[in-house]
Amino acid sequence: MKFLFVTRWSSLHALASQIIKEGHEVKYTVLSKTEKEVGDGFVEKVDNWEEHKSWADAIIFDDSDFGDICERLRKEGHKVVGGTKYSDKLEFDREFGSEEMKAAGLTKIPSWEFQDFDSAIQFIKNTPGRYVVKPSGKAQNDKVLSYVGQEEDGKDVITILERYRKGWGRKIRSFQIQKFVSGVEVAVGAFFNGKKFILPALINFEHKKLMNGDIGPSTGEMGTTGFWAEDTKLFRETLQKMESRIAGYVGYFDINCIVNSRGVYPLEFTPRFGYPTLNLQLEGILSKWGEFMYALAAGQDFQLRTKKGLQLAVVVAVPPFPFSDDSTFKKFSEDAPVVFKKPMSDGVYPCEVKRVDGEWLLTGTSGYSVVVSGAGSTMEDARKEAYSKIKNIQIPNMFYRTDIGERWHRDSDLLQTWGMLT
Repeated sequence: MKFLFVTRWSSLHALASQIIKEGHEVKYTVLSKTEKEVGDGFVEKVDNWEEHKSWADAIIFDDSDFGDICERLRKEGHKVVGGTKYSDKLEFDREFGSEEMKAAGLTKIPSWEFQDFDSAIQFIKNTPGRYVVKPSGKAQNDKVLSYVGQEEDGKDVITILERYRKGWGRKIRSFQIQKFVSGVEVAVGAFFNGKKFILPALINFEHKKLMNGDIGPSTGEMGTTGFWAEDTKLFRETLQKMESRIAGYVGYFDINCIVNSRGVYPLEFTPRFGYPTLNLQLEGILSKWGEFMYALAAGQDFQLRTKKGLQLAVVVAVPPFPFSDDSTFKKFSEDAPVVFKKPMSDGVYPCEVKRVDGEWLLTGTSGYSVVVSGAGSTMEDARKEAYSKIKNIQIPNMFYRTDIGERWHRDSDLLQTWGMLT
């Protein structure tokens, strides 16, 4: 079959490469000028994807701001993996997302939307408490701007908001103040074919902070662990309640939650591929990806085969990650080689990398260089497999967390005790 990939930041070529390995044809378009070289040497690149849409059996988009384009293409008769205007709004408009959770019967955490910092600061002064700050719109993609309050009176959140007002006042147009809820942070996601979820679902745990022990700035993710489950209370309390509301959407749909002994508290929607969640899926899905993506785009049912046990993905990064600084990237990381001490094994995925004369070289701007995955019947087995692969990799100035998966036993025990995994 023929697949056309359209990506803004070019994080999708690991999936495209897998589909090529299965014997299919792929054309690949990167829209961001700064990421144009990402994926070079791995996939066939085209500049104007619209010129090739009739060539493709299925068109795959990777982000949440393509909904209107995806809807147009479906009306034209094309088979598309991608969003809708509704799914875009679920992610970018946090207040709308919260109201949709409530309307679907999910438990809504109290939250308040603000368009200016002074009003938010005054709100916390009037109603002291522990809160979480979450930018709305496209600013939320910059994960370092999210902040989880640590103080019960909210004074640390006030301090953060005052600094945001000075440094990021133009970047953050609107943001949400959410009441803090303690518990296990866990996400549940599954692929949707426009009409129904394809089970099993992926129960996954993100490790968002830069350093071991969840210290440092938020990065989006430095690693993810997970397992596949056919039907659980966690799925029934979240994704299943959204099934009728997201009709028309095609692709991976994820809800991040806080779970405690009192119940499930959804935090946010992610109606798109996630990173490194996609690499976790590449490790855990046994079905042929080309057949699976086509079936989703065509609205067909599919018997998804996945590994038993546990999977783990670890991000290997270089400066300036998780920040944006072109001069730092050019000085320390641009065109740096990814060297393998021994021949490369499966489970090593190039991210912001190009291939020149068989050699992997860093490109792009972010420093998000490689993701490494592992699997096993226990989390310790999966950890050993992934970290042994990382030891085979050499990149100048590379860094990664060494504790991905260590909190698994506590988190899984708590979810089991609360009856969320049955």
